[in-house]
Amino acid sequence: MSSLPPGPRLPRLFQTLSWVRRPIPIMRKYAQEYGECFTMRWLNTPPIAFFSDPVAIKQIFTASPERALAGRGNVVLKPILGENSVLLLDGARHKRERKLLMPPFHGERMRLYGEIMREAADRSIDNWPVEQPFPVHERMQAITLDIILRTVFGVDEGALLQKLRSLLIEFLRLVGSSPLLLIRWLQVNLGPLTSWQRIGQLGHKIDAVLYEQIAQRKAAAQNGRTDIMAMLIEARDEDGQPMSDQELRDEMITMLLAGHETTATSLSWVVHRLLQNPDVLEKVRAELQRVVGGGPIQAEHMSELEYLDATIKETARLNPIVPVVARYLKQPTQIGAYEIPADCVAAPCIYLTHRRPELWPEPETFSPDRFVGKRVDPYTFFPFGGGVRHCLGAAFATYEMKIVLAQMLSRVSLRPVPGHTVRVVRRSITFAPSDGMPVIREAA
Repeated sequence: MSSLPPGPRLPRLFQTLSWVRRPIPIMRKYAQEYGECFTMRWLNTPPIAFFSDPVAIKQIFTASPERALAGRGNVVLKPILGENSVLLLDGARHKRERKLLMPPFHGERMRLYGEIMREAADRSIDNWPVEQPFPVHERMQAITLDIILRTVFGVDEGALLQKLRSLLIEFLRLVGSSPLLLIRWLQVNLGPLTSWQRIGQLGHKIDAVLYEQIAQRKAAAQNGRTDIMAMLIEARDEDGQPMSDQELRDEMITMLLAGHETTATSLSWVVHRLLQNPDVLEKVRAELQRVVGGGPIQAEHMSELEYLDATIKETARLNPIVPVVARYLKQPTQIGAYEIPADCVAAPCIYLTHRRPELWPEPETFSPDRFVGKRVDPYTFFPFGGGVRHCLGAAFATYEMKIVLAQMLSRVSLRPVPGHTVRVVRRSITFAPSDGMPVIREAA
């Protein structure tokens, strides 16, 4: 029994740069060379063992939180999200924070946000150009940012939203501008010509807005407000303690950044898949007409949009926004045929698991029917992660995507820009369509 799966013997610097620049080709290459599990070694990082076998995935996701630390696996995000972000916490602190964050994302609570989501989609669609190419990813970013700002703060358009929106857009542009910023030892301020200095400056401005809002909202009665910020301010843990200002800031920035960018990218990939598969597009439109008719989509329609839901899932199978998740192992852990040593990382590989032909026949074929009327195994399909770290916002994001797609498909017809080939490109930790995925809105 070997302690780690085999892997390339190339220098750590080469492995690091190849992963940062070309992660998907690298995963495919090593899966072909070494099989369903392999080990990579990056600079200043413990060895990382990649797994795509569902048995191994289950062992990783069901390992005790004291043994397998997900927060430590996300440490590269600490300078952006803050040390109190639920994505970076482990053990008792993670459990406490997750419990405090759950109520805003409960199914019944999301029904209250449906109108906000629909209005945001319609406002954006109203301004889409006709018969002119435009990047749909940017429009989806605008929609999802509008939704998350309004659901978090519960306020209409005004100086606060305008200021915060412009700061977040520039912040995300810089963070996504170079995948090299994901290397921890490059996250340093090297002067006015470096992105990291500008990122730090923008971060301070965003923090000033958030802390000002926290102070104002704490000083005023919430008066039955239903926005996420109000719920977090009023939340209390088992000891009756509220979240600190720093905790509130870190969780809000996590929702504003992670919740906005990932959903926008997911929506863009769904649009891409629909335009590449006209038969699927027609089936989705037929279902929307049958279920929703000519009126606006409502909460009661959601459970009946089975084929739309399957289309979203099949897109997430082929185009997961994040291709891998990680667990830092504090203790030696049996995973498959290997006993992975302590101080190593076990990485369930979403991208490779979603393409295993014995799990997904003809894995490169886009076929939403795979998901229609079927229960999904959480160890063969896990675009939102798994175990106790399954994404808190998964249901919120899916609900939001259904509303945005329903509004878009009922109002406009899009077509791809002739001659443009969509590639997968890296934007910080997410994987998005190239060039913002340009499309053309057809004249009515």
